[in-house]
Amino acid sequence: MMGRVHSIESMGLVDGPGIRTVVFLQGCSLRCAFCHNPDTWSVAEGTEMSPEELVKQILKFKSYHKASGGGVTFSGGEPLLQPDFLIETFKLCKEQGIHVVLDTAGCGLGKYEEILKYVDLILYDIKHIEPKGYLNLTRHTIDESLRFLGAAQKLEKKMWIRQVVVPGINDNEEYIRALADIIKGLRGVEKVELLPYHKMGLVKYEVMKQKYALDGVPEMDKLRCKELQELLRNLIKK
Repeated sequence: MMGRVHSIESMGLVDGPGIRTVVFLQGCSLRCAFCHNPDTWSVAEGTEMSPEELVKQILKFKSYHKASGGGVTFSGGEPLLQPDFLIETFKLCKEQGIHVVLDTAGCGLGKYEEILKYVDLILYDIKHIEPKGYLNLTRHTIDESLRFLGAAQKLEKKMWIRQVVVPGINDNEEYIRALADIIKGLRGVEKVELLPYHKMGLVKYEVMKQKYALDGVPEMDKLRCKELQELLRNLIKK
């Protein structure tokens, strides 16, 4: 059983509670217009590792996890594209008492309920709430993401929901109100974050000689994003 790992960040502070080891797995079927990690798209690249080898790396930082209430977060790319590797790695993590977070857009290859048995928290990335908008933004249908969400709801998993806010696409109150209605219908949501669109990954497109889909779109104003965050919070409370 081998998986493909893009990179490992030893001291992550924003990808779940506490200090976390963040494992970025290789491969993603989405082509999000605002993606800042196009180097994770190809499923044929990355470093091959076994679940045992990966968990050995994670255990190096277990003392930091324990002291801060942290653990390990699996991100990508899209980690759900390596379901069998994920299941075996998660099992080993739980045997070691490691808190497991899954950062995902929900677009994998199935086996969701089996995977989620070993997950303590989901960071669920909403790309767009409407099928047409989702397709335009990601070049992928929304169906698989909703299938994953259904599995997470069935198992009553805890979730943090995250939404990137892009000027001219979803930075309006109408979208935020519709997003709030969806979130209010979900169980287990502990936190909702609106993330301002940025261009920090643009240099990767230049190096890879890839066309950048949002060329000419300005970065999201952080103050406006905070205002929309407050609106969303108040709408959810109602």
